[in-house]
Amino acid sequence: MPKSKPKISIANYGRYTYWNKKSRDMPKLLQYTDTIEAIDGNEFGIIIDVDYCKGKVLEFIIKHPPILNEEGNLLPQFKGKLYVNSIHTQFFVGDGIWLPIHDKIGEWEVIIYLDGKKEVSKKFNIIEPK
Repeated sequence: MPKSKPKISIANYGRYTYWNKKSRDMPKLLQYTDTIEAIDGNEFGIIIDVDYCKGKVLEFIIKHPPILNEEGNLLPQFKGKLYVNSIHTQFFVGDGIWLPIHDKIGEWEVIIYLDGKKEVSKKFNIIEPK
C-alpha cells in the first residue's frame, strides 16, 4: 500500500477565545473573519489540520506591521516550529492584540511551511476599533 501524501489545510480562521499556550485544548472560534478590530486581547489566527506528517517539523512565520518593543526596537517577524507527533492533528497559529494598539494595525499574514515549501497562508487585516 502506498504511503499517504502529507496534507496541511486550514480548518478554520478568524477571531478566537483566549488561547493558553500550555494547554492542549484549541481556542474556540468566535467569528470567521479576516478583519480583526485592534482591541486589547482580541485573539486571531488559523487552526490547521495536519495529516500524514508524523515525525515532521512544520515551520511558521507570522508577518506583522512594524511593531516596536519596550526599548523602541523593531520586533522581528514571529517564527516558530510545530512538532507533529501523530498521523492526524491540529495546531493553532495566531496572535493576540496587545497595548498599545496603534502599531498593530495593518496587514498580518500567517504562513505554514513543510520541508521549506509554503503549504498554507492566511492574511488578516487589523483595523481601528469601531
